[in-house]
Amino acid sequence: MPTLAIVGAGPGLGASLARRFGRDGYRVALISRNPASLTERLRGDGVDAYGYPADVLVPRTLHDALTSAAEDLGGVDFLEYSPAPGQAGPLAPVAATDLTVESVSRQIEYYLYGGITAVQAVLPAMISRGSGTIVVSTGASSGPVIHPPFGNIAAATAALRNWTLHLHAALAPQGIYAAHVAIAAWIGRGGPKSDPDVIAESYAELVRDRTEPELFYLDESLSGL
Repeated sequence: MPTLAIVGAGPGLGASLARRFGRDGYRVALISRNPASLTERLRGDGVDAYGYPADVLVPRTLHDALTSAAEDLGGVDFLEYSPAPGQAGPLAPVAATDLTVESVSRQIEYYLYGGITAVQAVLPAMISRGSGTIVVSTGASSGPVIHPPFGNIAAATAALRNWTLHLHAALAPQGIYAAHVAIAAWIGRGGPKSDPDVIAESYAELVRDRTEPELFYLDESLSGL
């Protein structure tokens, strides 16, 4: 049975991804600061789910959580990295015109450094066996959408997006699929396409086809960007 590890798993998109890929026969490792309640909820939904506490901003905890998941579940076949956007404190959005080194540095730690830590925790084993899937998710201000109020988030997620697209090119000859998903939606708060279950189905299609380096997911009812 293959294993999907979701970094940043929460009750919205993370839970929907767990259920969607659980139906395809995946065990699911839920990696977040407090995964216990979500793990129990998903088990109640019939998902073979396991929780591993970690903080994306504390790299050692993230590495250890993924290592433990691989040891417990027989490896990580599919990594999905999607930490929830911060809304307050050092992770609060800062407009492009107000950007400072301080306001962007924490976002870079959160998105880029966290993404690098997560990928490198599972990539050597994927390369060794010649198979694996890596999907990195961000908001669409990482590139496809220009949204000046998210200046610091855009700068950090753009770096993560760029690296992921390079991973796609570098890893494809080795049998590993890497892709970026840019989500232009207020998940669960917009039109029908904002429904996390609908978004999760797009991930399933992306991973099934294993060709495109990027999915630009747009909720056409979106406003405010």
